[in-house]
Amino acid sequence: MRKQWIAAGAAVTVLAAAAAVYATNKTGAASQPGHGKTGEPAKPALEFQASEIVRPAQARMPAVIEFSGPLVAPNTVVVRAKAAGSLVSLAVAEGSRVRAGQSLGQLDLEELRHRVAERDASVEATRAQYEQTRRQYQANEGLAAQNFIATTALDSSRASMEAARGLYLQAQAQLGTSQVLLRQAALTSPINGLVHKRHAVPGEKLAAEQQVLTIVDLSRLELAGLVGTHEVGRLQPGMEVQLKVEGEDQPVPARIARIAPAAEPGTRSIGVTLALDNPGERLRAGQYAVARVELADDKQRLTVPLAALGSTSGQEHVWVIANGTLQRRIVTTGRRDAREGRVEILQGLDGQAQVLGSRFDNLRDGDKANILQPKPAVAQASAVPRQ
Repeated sequence: MRKQWIAAGAAVTVLAAAAAVYATNKTGAASQPGHGKTGEPAKPALEFQASEIVRPAQARMPAVIEFSGPLVAPNTVVVRAKAAGSLVSLAVAEGSRVRAGQSLGQLDLEELRHRVAERDASVEATRAQYEQTRRQYQANEGLAAQNFIATTALDSSRASMEAARGLYLQAQAQLGTSQVLLRQAALTSPINGLVHKRHAVPGEKLAAEQQVLTIVDLSRLELAGLVGTHEVGRLQPGMEVQLKVEGEDQPVPARIARIAPAAEPGTRSIGVTLALDNPGERLRAGQYAVARVELADDKQRLTVPLAALGSTSGQEHVWVIANGTLQRRIVTTGRRDAREGRVEILQGLDGQAQVLGSRFDNLRDGDKANILQPKPAVAQASAVPRQ
């Protein structure tokens, strides 16, 4: 038994010594430079090229207002049948070019012609009645002067003459109306343009004011868009505008024709109408276009590249290197210039900040960071040949 106890004690002593050695080694390893508190290697500092660092720069930022919509042809007319009748023929098809006053087709106007003849006969009848009552009145005037008839009889004769005269004038007016309708019933083009659509076909029975053709003049087009109430105050009629029309490689010049006096119901937008000339009718009504109005800037603004700007949870930020560490700075932005690729910084930066000019992944606030300076160019001496 005594030997067993001695053996057990020796084993315990060996284990205790091994544990002490392990603890000593672990403590020493943790205390060595380049290791963290847990013994893991410390994270090395991030290194950035000097070309990747930018400083905020002063620049002018022209304001840009954009709105869009389809092109429309304001000089569009609908040719209608001015009288009921059958459509005998149409001389033009969709896409045909027409001139003002050109005949477009023919209506069967026999009913209207008979109405004109009827009212012409009515004019003759009422004229004869008026002439008869006028002669009777003149005769009664002579009899009244000789006291052969009473004054009341003369007054009655005058009233009959005036009534007949009124009927005569009414018949003349009705005849004139019918004659105008007969002249207007001819299908003629009121403008120069292109036939956009045919609404009727030959042989169809047309009612008065029924649509027959739509004609479009493409020499002048318009674009009606909506601009926010906070921006429309910068616009004025006559301003030059650049239009990017779908299907066109180059912008098209236009001008602001008019601005609506009030906002659209239910919105905070005001209608702005642009006008543009269309020589050669290259553009067509219905093409979609984006209008861009560029307003000059009258002062210098603090700006950084758009690529330096990031966003997290709706907050815009940039990364800067200060005191050897990365810092995420929340910034307030203003105007943007997509063409120059810059954005205005209203708050959050000063002109001396060292900003990462590009976006990098997996950056953490507080990480060590260094800026590598460019290596100086080594001048190579050229060999001079001996004489």
